[in-house]
Amino acid sequence: MIPVVKSPKDYQVFRISPHDTNRLAIVFDPATANHSLTVCVEIFDPGGKTPPNRHQMAVEMFFVIKGEGRATCDGKTVNIKAGDSLLVPPTGTHLIENTANERLYALCIMVPNEDFVELIRSGTPVELDEEDLRVLGRADILVPC
Repeated sequence: MIPVVKSPKDYQVFRISPHDTNRLAIVFDPATANHSLTVCVEIFDPGGKTPPNRHQMAVEMFFVIKGEGRATCDGKTVNIKAGDSLLVPPTGTHLIENTANERLYALCIMVPNEDFVELIRSGTPVELDEEDLRVLGRADILVPC
């Protein structure tokens, strides 16, 4: 099998609800991965957060790419920042919120998919902006010579 390679310009991006303060950029889904998983980058505006949610069977993992925030699962809250990972077990009621004045970027992996990518795609399509492309392309860390 030939590996699938995508860049941020290939990602489909959605807001699940029109007034959401976060966007999800789909990296891989069951159709492209040929497995029941969803991989996306979740982008939170300053002050943005997910609604409390839970999954019956899926394990969800977040890896913070940039920014800082707070994660709550089953009433326990921890601060998170770039480099931190968070693993949410099945049935754990959880939410992530951006507590900073800049965007929070987190890689999100859900296994199995549990209709997550279908929920994302049912939302409103949006685009990645220049800041998003810089962060996801890691151009934000380049130092001029």
